[in-house]
Amino acid sequence: MREGPDISRVAALVADTARSAMLIALMDGRALTATELAGLAGITKQTASSHLAKLVDGEVLTVEAQGRHRYFRLSGPHVADLIEALMVFSSDAVPPLRIGPRDPSLRKARICYDHLAGEMGVRLFERMQADRWLQDDLTVTERGNDKLAEIGLDFRDLPPRNRPLCRACLDWSQRRQHLAGRLGKAILERLLAQAWARRLPDSRIVSFSPEGERRFNGWLG
Repeated sequence: MREGPDISRVAALVADTARSAMLIALMDGRALTATELAGLAGITKQTASSHLAKLVDGEVLTVEAQGRHRYFRLSGPHVADLIEALMVFSSDAVPPLRIGPRDPSLRKARICYDHLAGEMGVRLFERMQADRWLQDDLTVTERGNDKLAEIGLDFRDLPPRNRPLCRACLDWSQRRQHLAGRLGKAILERLLAQAWARRLPDSRIVSFSPEGERRFNGWLG
């Protein structure tokens, strides 16, 4: 008798090559149309619509109508976590000495749904742990609150949601962890608001200016 949840249904949904390409395209948190996703996956719009219907039915994607257009997005950060973790085990990943994406800009800093990933994201999370901004259970310490205040953040002001404040997310390119959760999202938003970095259009790349990177490293200490 089978015990526990049946993961085969979701596994089958994301295993298809075209569907996985569309899911990866949505990893930057955007909502895209079926036409846009079809182009990114290299399939016809009709075929894409069939795949998208299955993903919506499986609650992997949500769909929102605006006028004549329908926009698809990941149904939540839990889906982004799943895709990021699967990318770690991707068969087309490059060898261990050069793991993750070949584009150095993507390896350095990119968005993972709504938080910072790549070398910069891992550096942030490891500093938060080493310098005791976070306790072992990822609770923010007084030291952490002081450091967050330096960039204009108070974690106690973040709106409560059905999502952890802090959570570790396995980084596809670094094979180490970066910070996800509501605080991970808020920190990325502050980095962008302060113009330390910017998101490149139609890309997952988060590009730090030389001055922004200097200030980011100074903040980390």
